[in-house]
Amino acid sequence: MKFNTHMEAALSEARAAAKRGEVPVGAVVVDPAGVVVAAAGNRTRADNDPTAHAEILAIRSACRAAGSERLIGYALYVTLEPCAMCAAAIAAARIDRLYYGASDPKSGGVAQGARVFSHPQCHHVPQVFDGIAAAESEAMLKGFFTARR
Repeated sequence: MKFNTHMEAALSEARAAAKRGEVPVGAVVVDPAGVVVAAAGNRTRADNDPTAHAEILAIRSACRAAGSERLIGYALYVTLEPCAMCAAAIAAARIDRLYYGASDPKSGGVAQGARVFSHPQCHHVPQVFDGIAAAESEAMLKGFFTARR
């Protein structure tokens, strides 16, 4: 079976978020057949909602489309290592595979910081693949923050 990455779709969502003045993070959820069923970029400022991270929005949309709170067999592609809140949502949704781009030493919750999936109370651990399009994800984030300083 050939691996097909959907990170370009997540990067597109991140670019759109940046144009809206949001931190450029994008996410897409892919169903077991390999079809993108949900896509989102950060909307915390636009929605006045600190939980409106790209991952959360994409997971909510995918759950609505699936008619279930569980996304068994699904994959999530996100441009930045998920924070602890998003990692907990990924576990709660039972997402099978997580692919992310840039690591997040400041706020990451997967390989950095809280390491949610390593915690004994985590009830589901997805397969994790990091570094997918990391250079482009990192450059976009650095450019965004440099322009605001």
